[in-house]
Amino acid sequence: MTILLTNDDGVNSPGLEALSRAMGSLGDVFVVAPEREKSASSHSLTLNSLLKVRRIDDRTLSVDGTPTDCVLLAVHAVLGRRPDLLISGINRGPNLGDDVTYSGTVGAALEGALLSIPSVAMSLAGESNCHLATAASFCRLLVSHLSETGLPPGVLLNVNVPDLPREETRGVEITRLGRRTYADVVCEESDAEGKSCFLIRKSPPRWEDREPGSDFRAVEAGRVSITPLRIDMTLHSSISRLKKWGRELELLFAT
Repeated sequence: MTILLTNDDGVNSPGLEALSRAMGSLGDVFVVAPEREKSASSHSLTLNSLLKVRRIDDRTLSVDGTPTDCVLLAVHAVLGRRPDLLISGINRGPNLGDDVTYSGTVGAALEGALLSIPSVAMSLAGESNCHLATAASFCRLLVSHLSETGLPPGVLLNVNVPDLPREETRGVEITRLGRRTYADVVCEESDAEGKSCFLIRKSPPRWEDREPGSDFRAVEAGRVSITPLRIDMTLHSSISRLKKWGRELELLFAT
């Protein structure tokens, strides 16, 4: 099995190193990751700009781009073979609820799924980042399982492991995305030349969905959260209801 690893914390991230060690005996492991931190880069792609690739060793490359850039370059240019599995992480901090829309960790896994590669976004859900071994050991177990079962087409997994010793975790739960909100704060600053500029800060999040079944609730209870995400963002249940609007708009647009 050929396993591609990437992340949004940068090629020198301790989480990526722990993940690489854990995957070593499961297949041929290759790392293609951003040269520096690219957190909150989501699914962004670098277009119309040159991307530089630096070879660190025979199986590790850094890219001066986004996590999505790394996946595309790995698959189409620098790896020389098609990965059987993509793992993005281990992210420093959680990717729960609405965070998946910002996350470069999830963005890389999404790109893998778009390329029909079974993909997993793996995060250590805590502030201390002390128990990478817990997340790495769970990822090893998950990959062993996925090598036999696979994933449905168009589906990726978003996994959050509590930042706890392995023996203190309380099981595994298949979850849905919770709902969290931030109070974004925009601060006006001045650069070195005295010109006005702005800085976006985020306050600690407030959880609005604390019901059983959410990813946040599972992690809060000390359980590993596995949330299946899909490429198709269409809300199929609303199509029939909105078709009436479509007919009305068609008539109005034609007059």
